[in-house]
Amino acid sequence: MEGSGCKKSSKGKKDDLYHVIHKVPYGDTLYVKAKHAQLVDKDPEAAIVLFWKAINAGDKVDSALKDMAVVMKQLDRSEEAIEAIKSFRSLCSKHSQESLDNVLLDLYKKCGRIDEQIELLKRKLRLIYQGEAFNGRTTRTARSHGKKFQVSIKQETARLLGNLGWAYMQKENYMMAEVVFKKAQMIDADANKACNLVVCLMRQSRYEEAYYILEHVLHGKLPGSDETKSKKRAEELLLEFNSNIPQSQYLDNLGLDDDFVKGIDELLTAWGSNNRSRRLPIFEEISSFRDQLAC
Repeated sequence: MEGSGCKKSSKGKKDDLYHVIHKVPYGDTLYVKAKHAQLVDKDPEAAIVLFWKAINAGDKVDSALKDMAVVMKQLDRSEEAIEAIKSFRSLCSKHSQESLDNVLLDLYKKCGRIDEQIELLKRKLRLIYQGEAFNGRTTRTARSHGKKFQVSIKQETARLLGNLGWAYMQKENYMMAEVVFKKAQMIDADANKACNLVVCLMRQSRYEEAYYILEHVLHGKLPGSDETKSKKRAEELLLEFNSNIPQSQYLDNLGLDDDFVKGIDELLTAWGSNNRSRRLPIFEEISSFRDQLAC
């Protein structure tokens, strides 16, 4: 009897090690089978079929829908993944909606659906203002490359504004992108957003302003300036600056989204106001900001 007990204990340890190594959940449900197909068998097509079955059976719908969309993106089925999220996200819990939005943003970017990307980024920024993001907390736990870390609401706001600025750049709306990047830098400055801002200014032939910001990156005055990628990009921009780009090449810029920019201005004004409430400044009542962003 003692021998069988030891044997069972040894088997249990092996099972635990197996799940840790392959990062698959325990059990024999449809969702577990889908994760096994995805991570152990390396069979994405089979995984998608099983994820669909899990969703239809109501088995961990939140995770199944998100994981299925990620696998579809890997198979260049991003358009299908977008439609799946839009169709079935109503079955998911409230706390899973933010992560689904993050997956959607990646899918929109993959498909080049910039207008939808912009609208979703604006909506996420509205949620921050309304106090609905982070469940009212000042920080949340994020995950990247298997590691967990804390993100503050200011960092998240700056990140979303940076992504919004990048989306406007893809539409060659450099004037709007410039304003958004400047707001992002006021909240949480870094070298990457600074380089993007330099591009926006150069495309508007405002070389003196561009060079002033570029110097801050080249001289290591901004967070991330010492990263290889940032250094390389700053050096490339310096070469472009020195080549004196013809002004006429970048005159066809789109107009400025005045209402949204004005809303960001009011948000930052409230953020820096001396008359702060006990809640985070970003949650304070700024009625005109809500009205403008609701348009």
